[in-house]
This record gives sequence, structure tokens and C-alpha cells, in this order.
Amino acid sequence: MQPIVFANGQPTCHTILLVEDEPFVRDATCSILKNAGFFVLSTADAFDAIRVYEECNRPIDLVITDMILPGRTGHQLGADLRSRSPQLRVLITSGYGGAECDTEDPSTHTYFLAKPYSRRGLVEKIETIFDDEVLRNTATQAS
Repeated sequence: MQPIVFANGQPTCHTILLVEDEPFVRDATCSILKNAGFFVLSTADAFDAIRVYEECNRPIDLVITDMILPGRTGHQLGADLRSRSPQLRVLITSGYGGAECDTEDPSTHTYFLAKPYSRRGLVEKIETIFDDEVLRNTATQAS
């Protein structure tokens, strides 16, 4: 598998924090992300994710979190981390349906991906998230 190359021809150098309490899903997703060229940090719960986020010595570009975690939801974790970094992008994943799960709001940098997802589906969603940010920043700078 080749690393993701964005429209400008540059491979990614993005850092992703993956928060997933199911070991098999976490390991498989880490493998997909690393093979796609991302630097990946992973945790099994929201509280450890906050600790890793605060202790990380590099910027985290995207948090991918399961909707249902021990003690918190993906939305709660996103809010906790955005209190530290308001522009942080959060991709919430879930095998459950419903309006509380699959609502996306690019203005708050919140995105959704249904489980089960394929490698291609995950990578394309991440590309879309980063492309949306680039386009929004370019439009803002042009005005």
C-alpha cells in the first residue's frame, strides 16, 4: 500500500490520535493508517486519549474516536480536546445509527464514518477532511 499523496503531490505527515476500545479494531485501524503514511498514536479510552494529547510533543492533526467509549462518548471526548485546541478535527466512528451518531459539522471540525469501514473508505474520508480544511483555509486567505 502506498502512502496517501494529496493534490499538491506531497505525502502526508499528519499525526492521528486513534481512540478505540476494541483491540482488534484498534490494531487493524492503526495498521491501515500507518500503511497510508500517517504517524499514529492509539489509546483504548477517552481518559488515556486526553493524557496522550496533552503529553504529545507534536501537533495532532486528527482524532479518530469510537462513538461509544468507556466513561465518555466520542462527542464528549471531542469537546474535551477542543477546549484545549478549538480547531482540532474529530472523526467519530460508530456501528450504531441515529442522528446523534452520523451528524457531521465541518464548521466545528466534526466528521462521521460508519462502521464497518474499509481501508479505502477510511482513507478517503481522511483525505476529504484534510482537503476540506485546505479549501476552507485557502478561501479564507483569499478574502
